[in-house]
Amino acid sequence: MYDLTIIGTGPAGISAALTAKARNLNFLWLGSSALSSKIEKAERIMNYPGLLSVSGKDMSDIFKKQIDDSGIEITNAQANAIYDMGSHYTVSASSEFYETKTIIIATGMATAKVIDGEERLLGNGVSYCATCDGALYKGKTIAVVCTDKNFEEEIEFLSKTASDIHLFTTYKEPIIKASNIEHYVGIPDSVNGSLRVESVTYKNSVIPVNGVFFLKESVNPKVLLSGLAMENNHIIVNRDCETNMHGVYAAGDCTGLPYQYTKATGEGNIAVHSVLKYLKENKE
Repeated sequence: MYDLTIIGTGPAGISAALTAKARNLNFLWLGSSALSSKIEKAERIMNYPGLLSVSGKDMSDIFKKQIDDSGIEITNAQANAIYDMGSHYTVSASSEFYETKTIIIATGMATAKVIDGEERLLGNGVSYCATCDGALYKGKTIAVVCTDKNFEEEIEFLSKTASDIHLFTTYKEPIIKASNIEHYVGIPDSVNGSLRVESVTYKNSVIPVNGVFFLKESVNPKVLLSGLAMENNHIIVNRDCETNMHGVYAAGDCTGLPYQYTKATGEGNIAVHSVLKYLKENKE
């Protein structure tokens, strides 16, 4: 049972992890060990205190060194579901499950929209984890929605399990090639079905499938945690970074404008101090 699980390795997650380490919390940090691709791609950052006109690559290298010097480990896995267990939470990431008393969501701004039916049919044919659920579709027809070529290893895994794959990508040329994969550029308009996934609609064509896998850089927070209050695709928080869910906090771009590194790191620090207060008040 962890005191805290931090989801996301952007500036907010980095700030939260450094503060959690300094305060000796027993915490889990989920995300990419490469940190944030958005930071890497930044041409020039002019307003970060202490760093004069730094490139995104240089800033990322500084963050990585600080993390390494602090002895903090990143669990290189994407959170795909959070379950409210009443007194604590269970986080599903890749094929593992983790128990935690509190959570800080620092996933950044979700760029891939939730399509109609995706949230409603989650767990009933909609999945975010090929490793977890791929075996359920042995010999069946599935759709896969992929937003990044880095996930194509999972598509290859699914191609060896499913009989047929309708692959939808946001980029033109997928790396993976297999005789049972039919490729489309774009994403479906909807996932259809009453109790379970029955089909997807793409450009007015209905394609029968038994399941749909969404392979994205991050799962939209409202899909990640059922009941989480959001507005205009942002998590609603107060000045203490508290959400409407007990023991759940959010920091960074996922909480809204401005999308600035300085704002994100500040919120990451605030969120951990709110976690400390929550743990003290709810000490067994």
